[in-house]
Amino acid sequence: MHDTAIAPDNAALPVLSSRTAPNPGAGIDYELFLDCVHCGLCTAACPTYVELGNENDSPRGRIYLMRAVTDGRLDLTPDVRRHLELCLDCRACETACPSGVQYGKLIEPFRVAMEQTTDGMAAKSDDWFHRWILFRLFPYPERLRMALAPARVAQFLRLDRLAETLGLFKLLPSRLRQLAQMLPPRQKAEPQLPEVLPAVGKRRARVALFTGCVGDALFRHTNWATARVLQQNGCDVVVPRTQACCGAIHFHAGSSDPAREFADANVRAFDLDDVDAVVVNIAGCGAMLKDYGHHWHAEQGLGAGDSGPPDGSAQAGREKLAGKVRDINEFLDELGFVPPKGEIRAVATYHDACHLNHAQRIREQPRRLLAAIPGLELRDLPETDLCCGAAGTYNLTEPEMASRLSRRKLANILSTGASVVVTANAGCLLQIQREARTQGHVLRIVHPMDLLDLSYRGETLSAK
Repeated sequence: MHDTAIAPDNAALPVLSSRTAPNPGAGIDYELFLDCVHCGLCTAACPTYVELGNENDSPRGRIYLMRAVTDGRLDLTPDVRRHLELCLDCRACETACPSGVQYGKLIEPFRVAMEQTTDGMAAKSDDWFHRWILFRLFPYPERLRMALAPARVAQFLRLDRLAETLGLFKLLPSRLRQLAQMLPPRQKAEPQLPEVLPAVGKRRARVALFTGCVGDALFRHTNWATARVLQQNGCDVVVPRTQACCGAIHFHAGSSDPAREFADANVRAFDLDDVDAVVVNIAGCGAMLKDYGHHWHAEQGLGAGDSGPPDGSAQAGREKLAGKVRDINEFLDELGFVPPKGEIRAVATYHDACHLNHAQRIREQPRRLLAAIPGLELRDLPETDLCCGAAGTYNLTEPEMASRLSRRKLANILSTGASVVVTANAGCLLQIQREARTQGHVLRIVHPMDLLDLSYRGETLSAK
């Protein structure tokens, strides 16, 4: 027997009267569902609802679906799964919500459990792209660097531009096409950061720098810029050699165990008693690292996707690391920023990376740092709070929706008249860069630390 539940847009969905499959909401604190009063103020902030207008693709609609599945009133059908998979986990709804709904603490563990509650259906992450590209390549910077070597040669010979002009990229599957078009312009090859970089002038702090995986492979120049900015602000910078991927790539794809292994590797890599903070320059990594204390709670027994034994000491280590993590913009603002003196005459606009603005609630700090650069004019970006479509690896797994959002973002950027776009997340840098290049617009897309570093060194921003 099936009953009928009415989703928020009055779309009838089948409901099982007796549950036979594992319940993906069983490990979630039920009070978190009850925080949502379904007022709808989150809908205007939700990228998928703004684009599709379907209540099931809004935050309150997804909370309704998750709660109904948890209650046993709704079956976890392919349609329900699809509505939940389409969420970018940008957390804009948390910023908009007057009731303080912690949406990330609902959607993230639910999707982790959902990936393992297949009920005869293939898990979304159980395909070649997840297994070989996202899970076995992206989290390992040296592997990624080696894999990209032929593409870098093609860039040097301008074969990539020829392929795009001839429309050869269109012959690739959508995810590989996105990946090929997303490779940023070649930068001067930078050596590996040394293990210790001393402060310039009087030492004010000692910090560890988290270098990331994709961040280190594609944006090592930004890691160097970040280290130099920290030095100019009186910081000794430690760069642990054994640090690993933050785990976000696996965790957001529903693969919890490997994410926890990365987390524990990072706990071992960072000597937290030796540093004042662990500084991160990638918004998505920072949000994941700060959530180490929330995921995999030992005292709650086995969490979603957790096959290992509860380990209180491991959890304590993850919580301690999470407590030390600071985004670079946040850290410099708290430390007392030393303003740079070099002039950069450019018109720029700042895009709020979702996992900086919404997940970490860091909004004004990067703007204050950028405002200190002599000569830089910073213009407001319309819909700056709306996701650009990157969302970690979302732009590779959901290319159609990601492209809709990147086109919307670029239109807003162009409306400002800015020639420079500044954003504090690797995924956003790649996504906006790809869209601008695809549409034939010449823009500089940079991290705040890239600009600050140039200003400290008295160098100008080159045109590309």
